[in-house]
Amino acid sequence: MKFTRRPDLDPQTRIEIVKHVWLHQGIYGKMVQIAQAYQISRTFLYQLSWAARSHLEVLFSDPHHLVQPPDFLLEPWILSCRLEGKCSIPSISSIFKRFDYQPNSVGYLSECLQDYGRSVPSTLSMAQKKVVFYLSDEIFANQAPILVTVDAQSTAILKIELASDRSAKTWETHFKDLGAHRFHSLGMASDRGVGLKAGYQAACQDGFWVCDQFHEFQELFNRCHQLERQAYRAIAGEHEAAEKFANAKSEANPNKRLDKYERAHKSCEYAIEKYDRLDLLLSMLSESLYLCSSSGRLRTVEGVRSDLTLILNLIEEEINDDQIPKLLKPIRSHIDDLLVPFRQVEQIHADLLESMPEQIIDALVLSWHHDQGWPFDTTCPINLMARKGITINENVNIGLTFLKVFLMDNLTILKL
Repeated sequence: MKFTRRPDLDPQTRIEIVKHVWLHQGIYGKMVQIAQAYQISRTFLYQLSWAARSHLEVLFSDPHHLVQPPDFLLEPWILSCRLEGKCSIPSISSIFKRFDYQPNSVGYLSECLQDYGRSVPSTLSMAQKKVVFYLSDEIFANQAPILVTVDAQSTAILKIELASDRSAKTWETHFKDLGAHRFHSLGMASDRGVGLKAGYQAACQDGFWVCDQFHEFQELFNRCHQLERQAYRAIAGEHEAAEKFANAKSEANPNKRLDKYERAHKSCEYAIEKYDRLDLLLSMLSESLYLCSSSGRLRTVEGVRSDLTLILNLIEEEINDDQIPKLLKPIRSHIDDLLVPFRQVEQIHADLLESMPEQIIDALVLSWHHDQGWPFDTTCPINLMARKGITINENVNIGLTFLKVFLMDNLTILKL
């Protein structure tokens, strides 16, 4: 019989054929009649019967898993190596191959991590309104911007998303989506990105912006690191000149090499002094930006302005470097932005003074300042206790105990 395709033999017709085969099994000549009736070959007839029997055996037999679950789960190890160990995907693949873990290909591990990433939401959700302070910035992957916003207190990532650009509209949508997830922003600290600032101000009009001190002083501190490397090179040059002078044999060489050593020594002394001065002034600059002084007292806006101006002038006068004036110019123009946190502290301090005595606030500030581990003046009362062998935690507890006693003695004053 010539082979032809039979599109008219739909699934229901084939079921009917199989039913006839099973009902007339063992009857002589019946298979030929069925084949002729449906115009099919007996080979195709038996194939349908065998296929139906195979499917029914699977359907009515006990279930057997075709893929057995592995005794050893790789997923926890993949995530641990990637997140905790900060291993690259090729490194994870090499580790798995070394211990003969399967599968261990780079492609499989990459696809697995991408699946995990797609399953994690890009925005954190809250059950109720949460007041936070944003830290926002952009990072880049293959030249594509990734917008990130972090909670300043907990450092939890509130939202991270791959964006097409860094425009104000994109950032505005970013912050509005955070608002839809029940986050209310008091303010935001960031660099001076135009789109970032404009997007935040459009989405959170009642929040205030604080400049990121890291980006404000980054170039100045980078220059300090450059001077440090120059000082180490000068030290190595002086050491090399001293060795050459010590190894001089002829009478003419010692004088020449002595001159070279003296020049190297002066250059080394100059480079070291230049770096040390800038490093000292930058440490003073960093300390002047703490909310509290070394004695545990809150800094004022005008006090910080005066300290910053004085330190910046000292850096320009004391450090003989052509790049310093260029680096100081934008910092001087942004001093008002650097003072925003101190204005907020002054406002909070004024509000607290309306409800409690100043002694309580001072004690709270002192305890909090010491708990942060910031520098202390040796004449500070709590630091004097620390010199007597009392630990930091005990210092804080002493401060809080003092507050409790003071509060109990002044209930009528505080109207509690």
